[in-house]
Amino acid sequence: MHGGGPAVVAGMPLDHAYLTENVGLVEAGCVNLARHIANTKSYGVNVVVAVNKFSTDAKSELNAVRNVALAAGAYDAVICTHHAHGGRGAVDLGIAVQKACENLTQPFKFLYPLDISIKDKIEAIARSYGASGVVYSKQAEKQIEMYSRQGFSGLPICMAKTQYSFSHNAAEKGAPSGFVLPIRDVRASIGAGFIYPLVGTMSTMPGLPTRPRFYEIDLDTTTGKVIGLS
Repeated sequence: MHGGGPAVVAGMPLDHAYLTENVGLVEAGCVNLARHIANTKSYGVNVVVAVNKFSTDAKSELNAVRNVALAAGAYDAVICTHHAHGGRGAVDLGIAVQKACENLTQPFKFLYPLDISIKDKIEAIARSYGASGVVYSKQAEKQIEMYSRQGFSGLPICMAKTQYSFSHNAAEKGAPSGFVLPIRDVRASIGAGFIYPLVGTMSTMPGLPTRPRFYEIDLDTTTGKVIGLS
């Protein structure tokens, strides 16, 4: 969840606020979770929230996340311990997902009719993020016009956007609203069947974690075996 607490910096110890019981801070961060639940439900699916339990989490904090999730409309919210216990720590989560799939009351639907324009689709998605509007670069305008002329405007949209915020600005945590979403470029994967706008400075190179796993891979010069692979 993207809340309003102290910054989390890769390679640095967590701030004390994240290591001690702080229900208020957890609840503040849950505004992000609540919007994700609302957005996902708009596609006609049941939402199950996995509340991952770590050693520093207090029971009151875990229950706060679960309560907010249910109040926001989640089908279920399950506290699970697969980080520590592997598969057996997520059995209840699996059962909840199965029940959610079995009890769907409507078919999956897109956020927008597929026969509306490319811009209308982009703007429907932007509104679900909390944006008040969208601004297009000249390049984006050119690409939209070209794809529309070529007959591809009926394709769905897959936004290429930072995962750290609902906005284009990774530093905007929580559930920001009223921002204008900048579309830098618009590209298409015709074979796969979708159009993908590039939001702000977002890159389309393969996603990597903050510390890629190759840092942990090495060669044991004594045995000749590669270590750090699983």
